[in-house]
Amino acid sequence: MNEQQEPQPTPVIHGGWPTAQLAGAFTTALTDGDPETRRRAERRVERWRAVLSGMADGTLTVGSRTPVAGLPAWVTPEVVRGGFATGAAVAGGPLLPYETEAARRAGVPADRGALFTHHLSDRGLAELTALLDSGRYAVGVPEEAALLTVAWLVRHGEVAEALRLLDVLEPFAGRLRFTPRPADEPVDVDGTTAYRTTVGQATATLARRTPNRAVETMNEALTVWNPLADEFLALWLRTAVAGEVLAHTPDDEWRRHAEGLLQRYRVLAATHTLCRKHLRPKENPAILRDALERTVAGQELDPRRLGLLRAAVTKMVARRGAPGSAHHGELRARQSADAALPTHHALAQLVVRRMSGLPQDTGTPRADLLVGPVGDEEQELTGIPAGTAIPAALARTVTSTLSAPVGTLIERGVVPSAEVLAELVPHLVAAATSLAYPDPALRRLMAATYRAFRDRRSLLLVDLAHQVRIEELPWVRAVAEQRRGTGRAADSARTALVELAELTLQGFPATILPNPLISEFSALARGAGMTEPFVEELAADIFMGTFSPKFLAAACVAGELLAGSVYERYYGIDYRRLAADDVPGFAKLCHERARIRTGRSVAANGMVIEQAQILTTHNLATLAGPVGAVPSPGWDDLARRSFRSVIRLVALAHQQARPLATIKDAAYAWRQTVFQLSQCTSEGQAALVDHILAETAQQPGQVRTSLDPVAHGLWLVVMEGVAFGPDGTADGGRARQFLGWSEERHWMRRGLLTY
Repeated sequence: MNEQQEPQPTPVIHGGWPTAQLAGAFTTALTDGDPETRRRAERRVERWRAVLSGMADGTLTVGSRTPVAGLPAWVTPEVVRGGFATGAAVAGGPLLPYETEAARRAGVPADRGALFTHHLSDRGLAELTALLDSGRYAVGVPEEAALLTVAWLVRHGEVAEALRLLDVLEPFAGRLRFTPRPADEPVDVDGTTAYRTTVGQATATLARRTPNRAVETMNEALTVWNPLADEFLALWLRTAVAGEVLAHTPDDEWRRHAEGLLQRYRVLAATHTLCRKHLRPKENPAILRDALERTVAGQELDPRRLGLLRAAVTKMVARRGAPGSAHHGELRARQSADAALPTHHALAQLVVRRMSGLPQDTGTPRADLLVGPVGDEEQELTGIPAGTAIPAALARTVTSTLSAPVGTLIERGVVPSAEVLAELVPHLVAAATSLAYPDPALRRLMAATYRAFRDRRSLLLVDLAHQVRIEELPWVRAVAEQRRGTGRAADSARTALVELAELTLQGFPATILPNPLISEFSALARGAGMTEPFVEELAADIFMGTFSPKFLAAACVAGELLAGSVYERYYGIDYRRLAADDVPGFAKLCHERARIRTGRSVAANGMVIEQAQILTTHNLATLAGPVGAVPSPGWDDLARRSFRSVIRLVALAHQQARPLATIKDAAYAWRQTVFQLSQCTSEGQAALVDHILAETAQQPGQVRTSLDPVAHGLWLVVMEGVAFGPDGTADGGRARQFLGWSEERHWMRRGLLTY
């Protein structure tokens, strides 16, 4: 969120949504068939109960930057879905094993307060200083960097600053972890590569892969019960004359063979229990076996059972051929080959064995080698045939560990969305921004702190309040004077910002920037000394009807780039007016442009927010303007790809019972398309409009019907200079301005499938 612009009435956040989440988690905990899923649901139940309890007794203030009574804003709160704090601190709870071991080594009680005191002794500070120098630690929660910062300050003579920091930490010494976790490898401050998951995480995922019961059942049928059914069939065919079973009485040899076959059946039935088809009385194998048991027992088959037997034999021969025939042999050979294929479970265990020798707490540049075909030595060890390929489902888990430049990860599909990209970027941003600290040990510590801070989950906030910033952490503030505005640090941040901007634009041209990624852009921009703002996506359900000053600033940046452009004409913007406006005027303009009729509602809020996104371009103008991002494929390539996403989303909306969210995403992708088109030359714009018209004409009926007025509207704006009317239409309603939010039934829903 953003700084508060002016006092607004605070919305009341009721317990309805948390109650619904609790009910869903409770149902899953009771009914899900997977034990691990039930355990996770039980933990969610406990957390949602804590949320509701805290809301009821006043110890939780939902919507505040300090939601937990007694905990300052810098303490990392435990947050569940929707931004609700549970009342617990992530750095709190029972001692972790490394803390217990540290207490044992220090000879103090297994208590955080005792550990805190120990680390302030000469021996404890020496231990922390050695850890600082080695870099062999991991900061999982920002608080775990606090006492390392104290040790650094003491070593560098900043004793007064260290004491001020300790005054802040001491009230929480018995509750929170303030020391880092030990690690085998030094903290990585390399900002050139990233990875999505560690080798250890991927190994754990593969190790949890259990045998597929359906596959195991099928293989049992193919290798056990089908061959046995063939033997039953062949035995009965020996009694047939001219295709009629039991045309003559079986002899003693036949009976002895039948008895042996039935005995083998009983043994197999006791040991192979997955496939149950042979037990169903109406299935052909069961009919053959029942008739065989009665005949061996000396019972004569009654007409009904004899008819069932002959019908079963006839059907089986007609379907697969008689046992021993060419057709039957080919079929069973194929089935045997299928059953002999190694299971995903077996191949997963093989890949786990390959990964076991690698460092487990990082990614690997060798991910491709881990998913190669089974080798000769592996065949001898596992029995899996050499040359067997690793299935794509398993390979995806392994390639998620690939450590490579982010651009490579996007190209390889390891990073499939801007949201996933946002998860990786803190590693790169930490490396770039930490260069401002000249001391290597402090640089490494601040990089680790930054990464841990970016894992902090966002709170649900109201009144334009902003999330806690890393500068507000007391231990980061304590070393703020150590930052140097060196040209190297600023250049590094600027280079990383441009590279990240171009990768985002090229990789995900139809997607608006997710808030976590916007936070990283903002951090890099500050590190580069830039003042241009980045604006977040606001939540329509808690929107208060106004905007912070940076929204107007972002709109002015957009005006500098887009004045007189197709984008300005398409959306009917007067950027000159914005340049002379003020913040309340900006909010008023967004309301006016939204043309709200029914007053305050989520839909009305969404319409106002969408107009702010249109005016600011939701950061696209900042990236293309002041940042200077130039997508290497060219803006026309991005526009074509964005329009393909529009087509895909509109087609998807026609298949959904509740399509409004998809229509909204399609409108956002269309806005990206219009912006990208605006960055092209006049000739390029004309070619793109022709391309959009041609692509629209090739779509199936309902999709074409929805897109025709959109494409026609763009043609009118670009080629004829026509403007949309107040109702968002032109050319007698045959052309429409495409927006995502609406108070009424969205015009694009006409003709959509109804359920």
